[in-house]
Amino acid sequence: MKLSTKGRYAVMALTDLALYYNNGPISLRDISLRQNISLLYLEQIFLKLKKYQIVKSIRGTKGGYKLNRKATEIKLSEILSAVDENIKTVRCIKHLKKGCNGKSIKCNTHKLWDELDGHINSFFEKKLLSDLAHKNDLEKRL
Repeated sequence: MKLSTKGRYAVMALTDLALYYNNGPISLRDISLRQNISLLYLEQIFLKLKKYQIVKSIRGTKGGYKLNRKATEIKLSEILSAVDENIKTVRCIKHLKKGCNGKSIKCNTHKLWDELDGHINSFFEKKLLSDLAHKNDLEKRL
């Protein structure tokens, strides 16, 4: 299993937005500088996040991006889904009859990897953006 930079950077950027929400709209340039993420890559990511209504853009000289909902209402699983991040440990698709080895039966370790899939996706379903922002905010103060 591998989490792409798109998924990691989306979570990093949104955690940044959550940490600096009191400062009003945040420019992608500021996020780019603080998180060391390419501005062009952030623009691509934020187009997807905006499409899924996780963020909203504010125009003007003091414009930028804001979270569209409270950080306590945004699950990490939503963020990953918005940027097309698919976390899978098996190649097969559950509802199809073909197994992960391309045959009509599933491989002999399929249930193990499928169970791991469930744990990973459950983890991201339970974690909220506010969890990360709160943890980072506490670490800054120490």
